Amino acid sequence: MTETRDTVILGSGCAGLTAAIYTARAGLNPIVLEGHEPGGQLSITSLVENFPGWPDGIQGPELIDNMKKQAARFGATFQLAHLNSVDLKAHPYRLNTSAGEIVTRTLIVASGASARWLGLPSEQALIGHGVSSCATCDGFFFRGKPIAVVGGGDSAMEEALFLTRFASRVTLLHRRDAFRASKIMLERAMAHPNIELRTNTVVDEVLGVEEKEVKGLRLRDVSNGARSTLDVDGLFLGIGHEPNAKMFYGQLDLDDEGYIKTRNNVLTTLNGSEVPGVYACGDVQDRRYRQAITAAGTGCMAALEAEKYLEEHGR
Repeated sequence: MTETRDTVILGSGCAGLTAAIYTARAGLNPIVLEGHEPGGQLSITSLVENFPGWPDGIQGPELIDNMKKQAARFGATFQLAHLNSVDLKAHPYRLNTSAGEIVTRTLIVASGASARWLGLPSEQALIGHGVSSCATCDGFFFRGKPIAVVGGGDSAMEEALFLTRFASRVTLLHRRDAFRASKIMLERAMAHPNIELRTNTVVDEVLGVEEKEVKGLRLRDVSNGARSTLDVDGLFLGIGHEPNAKMFYGQLDLDDEGYIKTRNNVLTTLNGSEVPGVYACGDVQDRRYRQAITAAGTGCMAALEAEKYLEEHGR
């Protein structure tokens, strides 16, 4: 007979690991399913300088490893598995995972959101070495340097405008002949003296793989095939994120981009009614901030809600 767990946590980034620390300290013996991207976005981030408590910064993988050790110290267990499907229609909830079925009284969804990449081998090789999907996280490292941003929507405009605080020049590259950003955001970018906008342009290669740092971009004009090289020290992707919540379609309320809708930051709903004992935290429900510290904060909230729910239901 399958054991019924008190709580299961989906995801092992900042949100999931914080939830694991809190639920483990509360004696809930959480199991953490590490998912297809163990450690989340921080596992591919180099130096993290904006996480409180580390005045000299800390490497992303090291921060994740420390949090994992802290959760394990209090009794959390970890399973290299991902969620195939879930049944939230009846309580306790049943999870069909790659490691078998798990039954749980509470569920904390911290499955994150994956940045959209161009898919170039050279791009992938330089993630964390000059290629980034987070201007807020990494813009500081490019003070006085030329950089490029890829994208054509509001996210790309916001990234480009933010990066002008640091970069000497920001070149905004878009594959189409017209930007899809809102009028006000596009006008702000066009009016900024340090932003150059280029349309009909795609990145074919990120230069600098052998040196392990971005040395430039090989570009192609899609309208005429002309090729050129752009000298930059960094490449930022502003083409959005994909929330890892598809398995909850029809089980939880999702917004028009697939993020889990929440009340009071972590409470989930279905057709507007609260789903008892199921909580979402971190980037899977946060389309605005997407920071390690905000993910950790909502991970804490979800854990406290799960503990409260179990107490109220006779655990």
